[in-house]
Amino acid sequence: MNLNAFISKAAAPVNFITSWEAPSNIALIKYWGKKDIQIPKNPSLSFTLSSSVTKTSVNFKPLNSGNFDFDFFFDGTLRPDFNPKLLTFFKNIEYYIPWINGYKLIIKSNNSFPHSSGIASSASAMAALSLCLMDLENYLFPKMSEAFFYQKASFLARLGSGSASRSIQGPVTIWGENKTLKNSSNLFAISFGDGLNKIFNSYQDTILLVDKGTKSVSSSKGHDLMHNNPFAENRFLQASNNLDSLLPIMKSGDLESFIKIVELEALSLHAMMMTSKPYFILMKPNTLEIINKVWELRTSQKLPICFTLDAGANVHLLYPLAYKKDISAFIDQELKVFCQNGQYISDQVGKGAIKF
Repeated sequence: MNLNAFISKAAAPVNFITSWEAPSNIALIKYWGKKDIQIPKNPSLSFTLSSSVTKTSVNFKPLNSGNFDFDFFFDGTLRPDFNPKLLTFFKNIEYYIPWINGYKLIIKSNNSFPHSSGIASSASAMAALSLCLMDLENYLFPKMSEAFFYQKASFLARLGSGSASRSIQGPVTIWGENKTLKNSSNLFAISFGDGLNKIFNSYQDTILLVDKGTKSVSSSKGHDLMHNNPFAENRFLQASNNLDSLLPIMKSGDLESFIKIVELEALSLHAMMMTSKPYFILMKPNTLEIINKVWELRTSQKLPICFTLDAGANVHLLYPLAYKKDISAFIDQELKVFCQNGQYISDQVGKGAIKF
């Protein structure tokens, strides 16, 4: 789609309040490395989650001055430390929603999970905020189609956090151009569509909270370091090839092949961190303890469980709903000890954002 299609018109400010809940997502094919303004160097594919969400309410108040301003509250507390990231986001999207000038936004947000710890909190946060913005645009210009509403919400969310483009819809989304998906785009994410094997509609994701603290290196910094990584181009090709291999697997439900690709992608992501200049490690010793326990269980019990990692120390355990009882017992008996304060999040694949 042409960029011009996403440019709306100016409009007189109105009083408007809206609230949206957007989910986190967990990438199976990883996005790590970008160009220009949030254009990915390779396509990615993710599960949309269900319980790990950001809830955001925005009160749009007209300003007589015609200027733009905002206050951001997180968990009920005014948080000006988030303002630089939000200001960058609003500057990135102003061209596409010129009607934003003339408002003061009161933004109130909260998460059901720890932020800045590698559980894609920026993705859910920017997705929820973008949906609130699109809700007002839809009110101002009411002839908008539902398909365009979600497409532009994904487009705007990408300009705040690349992976946020994948937190609008579900249960499986793809962001980035792919030769086998004619509607795929670097500008927004698309839903997997028809043909997804039913086993993935209820796939489980138990997030083991190895470290709930803020990461030592942010995802934004990590993306920037890919510019000088000697293995970057091979990695981008690897991810694209892995997506090509995974797409038919998502239709067939071949879990053995699914597991191999998902775990390879997780380890390849962290290999890029360890080969950056300067190099860094986001995994913790307990991350590796969990990975080895998962491998041992899969070998001994033949259970279709695998792990993936986002940009952090926490481990996502992925498995079919039919095995939840056995794997939940394994988590409590063998893995909980490696989690900070014994905490983990039980989640599953979800259908996408909702208005509340």
